[in-house]
Amino acid sequence: MLNKSFSINTSSKIKPYSKTISVDSDKSISIRSFLIGAISHNITEIKNVLESEDIFSCINCLKKLGVKIKKVKSKHYLIYGKGLGAFYAKKNTVLDCGNSGTTARLLVGLLSTNPEIQVKIKGDNSLNKRNMSKLIDLMNKFGTTFLPKNKSTFPLTLISSEIPIGIEYKAGVSAQLKSAVMFAGLNANGVTNVIEEKESRNHTEKMLLRSPKILEIKKNKKKQNHIKIYGKGYLDSLNINVAGDPSSAAFYTALTLLTPKANLKIKHVGLNPRRIGFYKLLKKYGAKIKFKNVKKINNELVGDIYVASSKLKPIKASSAYYVSTTDEYPILFVIAALTKGTSIFKGIKDLANKESNRIEEMKKILIQVGVKCRSSKNEMKILNTSKIKKSNIKIKVPGLGDHRICMSAVILSLVTGIKAEIKNFETVETSSPSFLKIIKLLGGEIEIKKKL
Repeated sequence: MLNKSFSINTSSKIKPYSKTISVDSDKSISIRSFLIGAISHNITEIKNVLESEDIFSCINCLKKLGVKIKKVKSKHYLIYGKGLGAFYAKKNTVLDCGNSGTTARLLVGLLSTNPEIQVKIKGDNSLNKRNMSKLIDLMNKFGTTFLPKNKSTFPLTLISSEIPIGIEYKAGVSAQLKSAVMFAGLNANGVTNVIEEKESRNHTEKMLLRSPKILEIKKNKKKQNHIKIYGKGYLDSLNINVAGDPSSAAFYTALTLLTPKANLKIKHVGLNPRRIGFYKLLKKYGAKIKFKNVKKINNELVGDIYVASSKLKPIKASSAYYVSTTDEYPILFVIAALTKGTSIFKGIKDLANKESNRIEEMKKILIQVGVKCRSSKNEMKILNTSKIKKSNIKIKVPGLGDHRICMSAVILSLVTGIKAEIKNFETVETSSPSFLKIIKLLGGEIEIKKKL
């Protein structure tokens, strides 16, 4: 459960700073480490785990499925693997995924081909509103049943497939759907074939490649990745040291770029090429961003990010950026709003099915400060912002249950000095529990308003 609800107020502009920070650990890798560790053999060890609400939701679900998980000390866990197909739960056990769409989708993948499972899957109010029809359709192909029929949102009852057979899947922009199919394929009979029509984040593949004979990746005639998952195999245990989350680092990067005479070093951040579209895009339009001390750890690139305040040009983001920049669009919209000229973001329709409709909610925030926005289902245009309002207004963010909207509003307020009132800020603890601590370290003034 999330901590007690609270709101925050900001009222003053941040001053120049020169700092070195470490950001919260990568959420995607933390969750996948627990899930893969649970279906592996022997003991998986994970260090520098993100200890956030989303990860606790994942841990609690796995424990209800009979997985032993031991906390050694802060951020250090052991998972006693059960092997493939060994989850067990009493009929209609409730698995609460909280706010975590990653946990929900990937766990559905694992459970769909696990023998004799009937469980109820739910989330918080935000997750329960998200459309799961694509996930349901994919798992139906493995033979999984969901009740009530024709319902596309949680809560749902999952009844696992009696005789799961590998499927063929053409993967698009969603790494979660791709991973769900791969996880289901691990315990299906035969081979599951995934063709990546668009390359999304690949942390699942990098972890599974550590087990021989489980997964194979080759290029097809169209030079697309053809991922083969061989069912009923043996997964070796993992030993993972989780790097900092590049999506969390994006907010401090934005704050530094937009604050005059500011400099920042962010240590030990994951720099997987499929996760750094935000940084590549901004460098293209004048951002002073450098990656240093880059090395490979656990099949993943890790390094330090150096950022300095910059004069940016208007951003033109084609749809090609979406898959490597998925989580960063709200803060990109803030950067665009404070950059003279017209910025355009294309191919963003899937932002409507995040924790909130991120296109519409960010548009509402920017309009509050006098920024002109035009949006369609698949595009956002942010117009010349030289007349941004700075007096007698307040940025107001309702309780949306969307951590990235909350964090983006804080950055907008700190850079402009416009007062902000952001409700239900506890949702940020789902992914970035250190956010307010780091903002204060950089000199941001935050007032916390706890509900009685």
